[in-house]
Order: sequence, then structure tokens, then C-alpha cells
Amino acid sequence: MTKTILHIDASARRNSSVSRELSAKLVTETGAENVIRRDLSEEIPYLNETWVQGTFTPPENRSKEQVAALDFSDTLVAELTAADTIIIGTPIYNFSIPAVLKAWIDQIARAGVTFKYTENGPKGLLEDKKVIIAVASGGTAIGSDYDFASPYLKFALGFLGITDVTVLDKTEILGAEAA
Repeated sequence: MTKTILHIDASARRNSSVSRELSAKLVTETGAENVIRRDLSEEIPYLNETWVQGTFTPPENRSKEQVAALDFSDTLVAELTAADTIIIGTPIYNFSIPAVLKAWIDQIARAGVTFKYTENGPKGLLEDKKVIIAVASGGTAIGSDYDFASPYLKFALGFLGITDVTVLDKTEILGAEAA
């Protein structure tokens, strides 16, 4: 069975981006032939009232504006659902993730689609997926008290049911090459 990789890059820098280099190396190392590519620097729309109303409206009752507002989100959810492994390349900007990565999470966190509410609280619907996050940081050490990116991403993905999440920095990916 062929594995599908969803390769996401969140850096605003398209050239000379360390996080893009790291995530590309991880994707190459998987040897996967099925790779879905998502570059978040190509714009991710922020949520708006039409989008939110659309998510709470049954699909058959959505207005054409709501359908249009959810169309991109549906595409992102389909990419995520199709993937066995998600590799995310992200820098840490101001102690956290780039706004475009947060916007991606907002677009994919959909009640009734990627998680559901139960009597015992929310339950993620995207189980049996693996995420590897390649982090580049100029000064925020991964796992430090001021690293808000790693715990946020682990929590947000866990909320969706994805609990197999590994966060790697440059030295963990490149080893001796990083020196």
C-alpha cells in the first residue's frame, strides 16, 4: 500500500528558508511517491462570519456564499484526510507559529468533520496519522519555557485526533551537517 505524505511549509521565506530545507529533507527521506504539497505562503484565508455560519449549517441548507467560503477548507481537509503522514516545516516567529499556519489549523478544525463533540467532550476524528514537524528557530529553543509553537501544535493536532506528533529541530534532522 502506497503511503501518502502531506508536505506543508509555513515559512514566509521561499528562498533560503531553513524550515523548508528541513521539511524537504524529511519528505525525501520517506521515499514516498505520493506527496501532496501545500505551501501556506500562497495565502490561507482567515475565517469570517460566512465561513463560521456555513460550518453550523447542514450542507444541504448552505447558501452559495457559505459553500464558497467553505470550499478551500474542504480542499485542505481532503488533503489532510488523504495523508498517512503529515510533514510540517515551520519557523518560530515571535515565540510561536506563523499566522498562516494558525489560519491552516482554523480551516481544518471543523466540528463534525475533523472533530466532534461528545458527552465526554471533544473527540478528534483524524486518528492513525503521524505528524513530523521540522522547526527552524533563530533563538527559541524547542521545548523551552518560551517555545509556544511546539506545545500549541501538539495540542491542536491532538484535538483533531492526531497524537503521534514528533517535533524536530535542525540538529535532529541534519545531525553533523547542521554544524
